[in-house]
Amino acid sequence: MGTDAPVFKADGEGPRRKTVLRDFALEATTVTNARFAEFVEATGYVSDAERFGWSIVFAGLLPQQAKVVATNPDTPWWSRVEGACWSHPEGPGSGITDRQDHPVTHVSWSDARAFADWVGGRLPSEAEWEHAARGGNNWRKFPWGDEEPDDRDTILCNIWQGRFPVENTLKDGYLGTAPARSFAPSDLGLYNLAGNVWEWTSDAFSVRSVSAAAKKRNTAARSGRERVLKGGSFLCHVSHCYRYRIAARLGLPPDTSASNSGFRVAFN
Repeated sequence: MGTDAPVFKADGEGPRRKTVLRDFALEATTVTNARFAEFVEATGYVSDAERFGWSIVFAGLLPQQAKVVATNPDTPWWSRVEGACWSHPEGPGSGITDRQDHPVTHVSWSDARAFADWVGGRLPSEAEWEHAARGGNNWRKFPWGDEEPDDRDTILCNIWQGRFPVENTLKDGYLGTAPARSFAPSDLGLYNLAGNVWEWTSDAFSVRSVSAAAKKRNTAARSGRERVLKGGSFLCHVSHCYRYRIAARLGLPPDTSASNSGFRVAFN
């Protein structure tokens, strides 16, 4: 797992290293809105976003007349929206009726783990996720190989096309999420391991380095109890967030939810 040619060294993409895995199974798709709704109906589960009363929404998905309040001046495309949650992805008035087969979003690590427990599974480890994305012991940059997607002709996954965040040509057909079974599956029959939504894993986030910057990042990650997400999302682009590569990773606190976070389930 990992790589000896990291793009974002601060994320801890490297070094390339060996690990040993036991046999495991990984679901072909991320968990959909329809499946998560079944879970909620059966258990009465209340997600973190519902408890908090808000979640983070990509501003480009909101109605033009909506008052967009940026959560951070460095990332003005993210907006805190009151009432946004898995069943109301863009806040009150939005719904998932026409997105039943799309990945559920606005789910935290805690929400994902609760669902996985309910179905008798678990979240995959980062190493398991990478192994599955590579189709076994195949060294490749993306689940389909090393071919780079672009904004014109090579559309291989659901990522951004155009100039982020001001222009999306929608060459792949989607501004937000795509159905969980869209685009060609990998050699192992797994869908959308690159792009679409970030996927939670079971692992705590840390950076393998003795540098001062890494120590500072690891201290923050431990303080926030951050967990690893993999795969990138529909907001990634080579010029902005080149993290739809297999080795790429992200660390966020376990109660974080947003328009582009989802998960899939592993089994022993």
